[in-house]
Amino acid sequence: MNQRINKYNQPIGEELSNWQKRKFPSDIYYVGKYTIVTRLSRTHTRDLYNAYKNSHPSNWTYLTDEQPHDYEAFEKTLLEKIESSTNIYYAVLNKETNKPLGIFSLMRIDQANGVIEVGSINFSDELRRTRMSTEAHYLLAMYVFEELQYRRYEWKCDSLNAPSIHTAKRLGFQFEGTFRNAIIYKNRSRNTSWFSMLIEEWPLHKQAFTQWLAEENFDDKGVQVQRLEAFKQ
Repeated sequence: MNQRINKYNQPIGEELSNWQKRKFPSDIYYVGKYTIVTRLSRTHTRDLYNAYKNSHPSNWTYLTDEQPHDYEAFEKTLLEKIESSTNIYYAVLNKETNKPLGIFSLMRIDQANGVIEVGSINFSDELRRTRMSTEAHYLLAMYVFEELQYRRYEWKCDSLNAPSIHTAKRLGFQFEGTFRNAIIYKNRSRNTSWFSMLIEEWPLHKQAFTQWLAEENFDDKGVQVQRLEAFKQ
């Protein structure tokens, strides 16, 4: 694409004369091959509590929340998430059992500029490193890019959180840099790694997700034949 130049001979960005403010995220019920992504509700509380209670404590190292050990306290925390007007939380359900195994949210929502972030990702051990986990991220990205039509999808995490960084790159988010001393949480300093995926890149990622999630890409033990990254080459 040729670089646009203004009347002062200065390079300027692509024209977006028909751009309109994007809609705020809302309720969804997206059904995939292995999982369902839907708006978080109070009906999910007991199953999420059980899933989290039985997961490894290290899962909470890089989260602002702590592992739940008291149901009433957990119920209160979850209700705050449900009632949040800034972060819209979604539950990830096992399609076979219809039980929630984790949550994530759409946050830092900038409707005017079409920028949105996936965050507060808390997947239980039953959900981590499964086809359901990958498909859940695929379904949420589809919602962001195809239904809401945001132009920039962000992923941010503690720069020391190696599993989150690996997941972001595997899913197709591009590393953009590190914000130093960005946040204080759990009485410690956090440098934040920034990643993004753009709407122009979505068709390639969608194709890769579709091919990776296909039944023929898994053997009779559920082990992948090809990695997700292989379908993006």
